[in-house]
This record gives sequence, C-alpha cells and structure tokens, in this order.
Amino acid sequence: QKLYFNRTGDKSLRRSLCQFPTEAAAFDASMSLVDYEVFVMESCFLHTPDPAARWTELSRFQVGIVEYLNRSHQIRYLNAKTDITCSVKGRNWINSDGRANMPSGEVFTSPIEDSVHGHIYFDYPLIYQQRLVQGIALEVSNGVVIHASAEIGQDILLEILAIPGANRFGEVAIGTNPYIQTPTKNILFDEKMSGTVHMALGQSYLQCGGLNESSLHLDLIADMKEGHIEADGKIIYQNGRFVV
Repeated sequence: QKLYFNRTGDKSLRRSLCQFPTEAAAFDASMSLVDYEVFVMESCFLHTPDPAARWTELSRFQVGIVEYLNRSHQIRYLNAKTDITCSVKGRNWINSDGRANMPSGEVFTSPIEDSVHGHIYFDYPLIYQQRLVQGIALEVSNGVVIHASAEIGQDILLEILAIPGANRFGEVAIGTNPYIQTPTKNILFDEKMSGTVHMALGQSYLQCGGLNESSLHLDLIADMKEGHIEADGKIIYQNGRFVV
C-alpha cells in the first residue's frame, strides 16, 4: 500500500482502475447482471454519442473548479446532519477525469491533517472486507476522530478506526459524475456520484501534499443534494450543483 501511494504520488506508476460487470458486483448493488451492465456502461459515458468528447467536457468543467479551489484556504461541508470544516491551504486539488479511474468524475485533495473539525454523517453504505457498514457518524476535533457510531456495523467501524493513521482524514472530495445516482456499495462508482461529497479515513495523497500515513484509505460518502459547500466562507455549491 505504501509503495502504491508513493508511486502514484511521484507519478512513476500509471494506472487506470475499471470495473468489469460480474454477478457478485451486481448482487452487492442489488441489481440484475443486465441492469448492472447498463449501469457500468452509462457511468463510463458509453451510452453517449461521443464518450471521449463527453469526458473532455467534464474535464474542462473540473479544471475551473480545481483552479478555484486551489486558491481557497478553508472548506466547509454543511447540511442537516453535517457541519465540518478543514484547511486545504497549500494543498493541491486534483481533476479526476477518467485518466486514473474509469468511471471517474470528482475533484479531490488531502486536508491539512490537524485542521479537520466538526461532525459529519455518511449516508451511503460501504462494504469493508465483505462486511456491511452503514449510517456512519463521526465527530472530529483537531483532525482526530473523537467519537464514532454506525447504525450497522459499529464493531467494524471501531476496528477500522483502530488501524494506525485511520482516525485522521487523508482526503476531501466532491463527486461530479451525472450518470451515477444509485449507490452500489462499490467505492469506484459511489464516490463519483454527483450531488455527494466524500472524505477518506487514513492514507493521504502525496500528490496533493498530504502527510498522513496509514495502511487504510477508506472513502465515506455523504449526500449533499440538500446542503452546501463553502470555500473561505463563500457558498460555491448548493443542493448538488456548483454555483461558481
């Protein structure tokens, strides 16, 4: 894991993760295999007249978002169940546009490690080592998770947080893929859902300037279709859409 993050950080490793539709993945997503095949196809823009052009369009849109965020110092996620802030001053935001993940559609960075503060509720379920965890609520102070609960899988959540470095965040991100709207318990897809944000416990991204080290990098996803994101006190995202 450390070698992987080091090599992706210094760009000596080029890779693109993709999902082949399988019965097991369809089962986790509560879909038939045929429906799951369609879902994978659409999430990769393959149903559009010119998929490459559609990815280029998304990439160009995200360039503007990344440029804006790279000038920002503090980020705040706020909705009925979440109010959490972090500093991203000096950290590099990444435009994830299909070159490293397929499907993609997100912008992300690593927060200043001791700056994360507040509480956040993650609406979408995840599978960790074939075990379901759902309804995660975390309280964070000075970058460290100080209270954690899960509606399903509380013991698993505590096991996760006991991993060295996993009680801090290595990523903050915003999903932008308009064709992913259904959670599938597969992070490759779920973290890209437009109208959501995610934060990852554990390992930071070195290419973003992150410093946290862990054998874990676990993305947790929160719905933001009824909420907003602030950058340096200005609302930049409202009810699932960027407004800058």
